[in-house]
Amino acid sequence: MTKTVKKSLKKNKKAKKIVMVSGGFDPIHIGHVRYIQEARKLGDYLIVVLNNDNWLRFKKGKEFMGELERKEILEAITGVDKVVISGHTKNTKDISVCEEIRKIKPHIFANGGDRKPDWYPIPEVALCEEFGIKMIYNVGRGGKVRSSSELVKKYSKHLEKYAKKN
Repeated sequence: MTKTVKKSLKKNKKAKKIVMVSGGFDPIHIGHVRYIQEARKLGDYLIVVLNNDNWLRFKKGKEFMGELERKEILEAITGVDKVVISGHTKNTKDISVCEEIRKIKPHIFANGGDRKPDWYPIPEVALCEEFGIKMIYNVGRGGKVRSSSELVKKYSKHLEKYAKKN
């Protein structure tokens, strides 16, 4: 567990069940807010692992919003106790949050509507089994409500049309 997480937990002595969620949250949208709020109901203390800019560059080619801006927005959401930025390196090939799970050791690792073990392999599954961490899927209201990538694509198309008009 990281020092900052340990300090936060000491301040909140009621925290018995730690829930962890993770994501790029780029750009953050209503589906993310619902996911986070529903995950918070699963325990006493919610840690959001924010995938850093290196992760986004590897997965999507470029970040839309920087990690510090996304972190500040996440911290403002009711129910979020701590936001931890992932430690993905510049040329990362590992897009999991296994390292953060090892450090934090939550009781629950909650996944949103875009992650299910029967859709594709989830690297965190084996680690959670090893540590006795409960994995919960489809957290939120109604599965995958929005897609950050689709929002960016839609807006990009709008900008292209707008640029052609002017």
